[in-house]
Amino acid sequence: MDSIGCIISVMPKKFLRKHLPKPKDLSEHRALRPVRKWLKEPEIWHLHRRSVAGAAFIGMFCAWLPVPFQMLIAAVLAVASRCNLPMSVVLVWITNPLTMPPMFYFAYRLGAWLLNVDVEVTNIDLSWEWLKTNIGGIGYPLIVGSLVCGWVSALTAMVFVRIAWRMHVIRRWRARRQRRLERQSAPREPGRVSPDGAPPAGS
Repeated sequence: MDSIGCIISVMPKKFLRKHLPKPKDLSEHRALRPVRKWLKEPEIWHLHRRSVAGAAFIGMFCAWLPVPFQMLIAAVLAVASRCNLPMSVVLVWITNPLTMPPMFYFAYRLGAWLLNVDVEVTNIDLSWEWLKTNIGGIGYPLIVGSLVCGWVSALTAMVFVRIAWRMHVIRRWRARRQRRLERQSAPREPGRVSPDGAPPAGS
C-alpha cells in the first residue's frame, strides 16, 4: 500500500496515462462490446481527482462481486458516473483465477459470521460443477460477505486516492513556491540584466 501511495503522490497523471489501457485496447475487448458505443465519451478518459477516486471505488467494489462480467459492470458504472473507465476496469483484474478462491472464501466466512450461520465448506472452487453443488449452502453468506468486503474496500480505495492526490497537489505547490523563492533570493551576477531589461543597480 505504501508503494502505491508513493507512486500516486509523486506522479499520478503521468504514471496512470502510461500504464492504464488505451481507448483502442478497451474498445476491442470482447467483454466491453455491449458498451462500445459509449467508449467515445471524453469524460470517462479524463484523469482528475474526482474521476480517479470514483474509478477506484467502482473497480474495488466490482472486484468483490461473485458474478461473471465484472468488467462489464464496472464499465457501465464508470460510464454512468463519468468516472475514469480504464482504472475502473483495471482494478477489477484484482480478482483472477489465483486470487478468487481465497478472496471469496474470506467473503463467505465473513458473511457466515455476520449472519450467524454455520460454515458448511472449508474452501471455494469457482468451477460451475462446484457452484451447482454448493450454491444453496454458501449463496447468501457469500453475497453478504462479498458486498461488505466490496463496500469497505471501495470506500478505502476512494479515500486513499483522494488523500494521495491532494498530497501530490500540495507537494507540487510547495515545490513551485520553493523554486520561486530561491530564484528571488539568488544573488544577481555583476553586469547581469534584470528580467525587466534594466541594468543592475550600481552599474
